[in-house]
Amino acid sequence: MKLRYLIIYILIFIILGAVICIKIAQGDGSGDLVAKTTEINRLLISVEKNWDEISTKNKEKTDKYNGIDYSVINTDMKVLLKTRDDVSTSVSSATTHYDVIRDIEVEGKVVGKLIVHNPSAELKQERNRRYAMLVALMLMVMLVVLVLYSVYIRQRVIAPFSNLKKFAVRIASGDLDTPLEMDREHIFGEFTEAFDIMREELKASREREEAAVRSRKELVAELSHDIKTPVASIKAMADVMSLTVKDEEEKATIAAINGKADQIDNLISNLFHATLEELEQLEVNVEELSSDDIRRMIGEADYLKRAENVSIKDVVVLGDKLRLNQVITNIISNSYKYAGTEIDISSSFEKVSDSDKVTEFYIIEISDKGGGVPESEIEMITEKFKRGSNSQGKDGSGLGLYISNYLMEKMGGALTCRNNGEGLTITLRIRVA
Repeated sequence: MKLRYLIIYILIFIILGAVICIKIAQGDGSGDLVAKTTEINRLLISVEKNWDEISTKNKEKTDKYNGIDYSVINTDMKVLLKTRDDVSTSVSSATTHYDVIRDIEVEGKVVGKLIVHNPSAELKQERNRRYAMLVALMLMVMLVVLVLYSVYIRQRVIAPFSNLKKFAVRIASGDLDTPLEMDREHIFGEFTEAFDIMREELKASREREEAAVRSRKELVAELSHDIKTPVASIKAMADVMSLTVKDEEEKATIAAINGKADQIDNLISNLFHATLEELEQLEVNVEELSSDDIRRMIGEADYLKRAENVSIKDVVVLGDKLRLNQVITNIISNSYKYAGTEIDISSSFEKVSDSDKVTEFYIIEISDKGGGVPESEIEMITEKFKRGSNSQGKDGSGLGLYISNYLMEKMGGALTCRNNGEGLTITLRIRVA
């Protein structure tokens, strides 16, 4: 719905409302009698003609005369006839209601009064009822328009903004593989492409950074290997010399050389592991998370919608929302990359006794049907830079499951892997709050 249509609707409602207000203000004229004078005269002639019979009546009901309600009273103000109970039966009452009052004359003498009911009050009431129905109809139409416009705002503004917010959260959590759905129809349509270009640039930048890190590690490994070889030779020669020399001073010198060689070897080992230790500086802040949070993490990670059977029981667990999201995203991404099949996700509870303490864990099992990995490699795939033989020909650094396992341990839980007969099952153990 475009803005000009909304303005047209508002103008139409304003015009209709003004017309109704003018009509109500003008009214129908409370003292105007709709009945025709000719019909009243005919009624009066009929009453005068039949006066002898009418004069004997006493508050008797009679039929309308050509749609006219009336009453007949004598000179003593006694009611002789009336068409209904609520018509005026006295001159004062008739005057109040603007009724028509005619003298009934027989042989030149006034014998009574004919009071013709003025229906303007009923007509006014009917008119007001019609106006009320029209106003109610206008309000209903306005309500429908507002509901439709609210749906439009939700679909075209709120929902796209929410998607952009979720996209930003995924980017912040490190998920640069999930593209942002393109839709140029909503108000943020032009920004969508720019956001996705930003994601692609960030992904490319991260890949360049990872490539640089790998290159640095390879350089460190090569240098350490090149340095370790002559150091080993020095240590070997020092050991040989220590067996042949007799002088104690020379033996002390050779021992010092051997010690310095060991020191250099340790320094090289520290240099080699320094870059690897950077992986263990990830911060983990444990808080209470609900099962709704876990369902949302799974839904956001499963952007290809391969998780067909998802059963997450209601629970409150202890974990880091950002890191648990990272773990689930890593596992599902690995399933996409190496299995490419449907994913089953189930949950259960497990109690573990440790001395006098019983800890309850929430178990989440994420299973695929990609054939799994050799049993001899199950324990290895959670180690640093280790990958299964089924990963040949596919990009990867061998850090995904290692980092996920590390994060689960920091949250007080655990990550284990096993073959399920059809594929691989990753089990997450999360402490229950």
